[in-house]
Amino acid sequence: MTVLVFWGLILAFCISFALLKWNDLKYRRKRLPRGTMGWPLFGETVDFLKYGPDFMKKQSAKYGSVFKSHILGCPTVISTDQELNRYILMNEGKGLVPGYPQSMLDVMGKTNIAAVHGSAHKFIRGSLLSLVGTAAIKDQLFPDIDKFIRILTNNWDGKTIDIQEKAIEMAFYVAFRQIIETECDLIYKAFKEEFDKVATAALSLPINIPGTNYYQGLQARKNIHKILRQIMEERRASRKTHNDMFAELIGNEKSRYRLTEEQMFDQIFTILYSGYETVSINTTMMAIKYLHDHPKALQELREEHLAIRERKKPDEPIDWNDYKSMSFTRAAFAVKVWPHSKMTCMCSRFLIPKGWRIYVFTRELNYDPVLYPEPYTFNPWRWLDKSLESHSYCFLFGAGGRLCPGKELGMVKVATFLHYFVTKYRWEEVEEVEILKFPRVEIPNGLHERVSKY
Repeated sequence: MTVLVFWGLILAFCISFALLKWNDLKYRRKRLPRGTMGWPLFGETVDFLKYGPDFMKKQSAKYGSVFKSHILGCPTVISTDQELNRYILMNEGKGLVPGYPQSMLDVMGKTNIAAVHGSAHKFIRGSLLSLVGTAAIKDQLFPDIDKFIRILTNNWDGKTIDIQEKAIEMAFYVAFRQIIETECDLIYKAFKEEFDKVATAALSLPINIPGTNYYQGLQARKNIHKILRQIMEERRASRKTHNDMFAELIGNEKSRYRLTEEQMFDQIFTILYSGYETVSINTTMMAIKYLHDHPKALQELREEHLAIRERKKPDEPIDWNDYKSMSFTRAAFAVKVWPHSKMTCMCSRFLIPKGWRIYVFTRELNYDPVLYPEPYTFNPWRWLDKSLESHSYCFLFGAGGRLCPGKELGMVKVATFLHYFVTKYRWEEVEEVEILKFPRVEIPNGLHERVSKY
């Protein structure tokens, strides 16, 4: 029996070694960066999703700042090189087209702003900015954002609040209500359940087998399309007037941006997903966490907001001018693009084959002590120096033609939440928390704060 186990282990080792070696040989090309390709089909996806930045550091220490891998179903070149990353982000069209992992493209839509390039990207970006750009925020969106956040943050005194849960609620519900206002309360729960599956599938292996996150995400996308199509048909059949984003999209025959049904639905996915990922978890939750841990920063931010309230009547909402005056607040939360090669192209000393993904990993730039002294210190004051946002390697919100179109809307939501939270309450953490920072920021058990009146 012992001998059989021994030879079984030897056989398993040999098969594993052969599979790993075969996958490396399969993707071997002249002048490709060094690296490993992992297992057939799965590649190194598990290590990439589980260890994230540590995986990057380990591989770059071994193979250099540019290395090859196989993640999320695609052969990929990962770059942590400052100069190469800047070149890629600032030179769309020179042999490279921006894209995202296949799973994300499939569940978010192939006319999604992240999936298109050239004139199509310019068109979709223009349409998106007409919905969520500065003009739309000032004229239409801000009052609704303020109203909902005031309601959300009401009556928290003496309660224990999960900030992560409330941040997700704020980001998703506000965005959803601004897209579909009239039918919102009737379909919100069912829609949210389906969209959660889409968000999970966006960063998964593209294996279309029942039970996988990817399969569930594709099915959820179809279900969401049915919901949106039904609303669209009912609205077109009625004579009622609606004042939301969906109405603007449906009535785009008179607009300069005439979208197909698929493009309309993909715009909705874009707006919901971007708010869901960045505004809810990354920014709002972490702002509350870091402000709690740094009383001096909290005090300065609170004084900024109390000064705004002194200019207002007790229940008077804040507006665009108030938001623009929040200089320290904006500094406090100043805190991934996946191009792929459309032809075999040369970057520096490497040749990258057509169809390969290039993961521009810019996270480590934020920890470069040359660019940011004491990079691991929470220091919002550094961002009061506007030159930091304009230097050559600042990719906080993307770069070039891929600068985030929803940047301002996201910042408005976070700033408004902070305004009402810090002027009404003080808070303390109920327990120590573990923060997962990759592939998305989250606290598995929530960020529970004991809230009391300020």
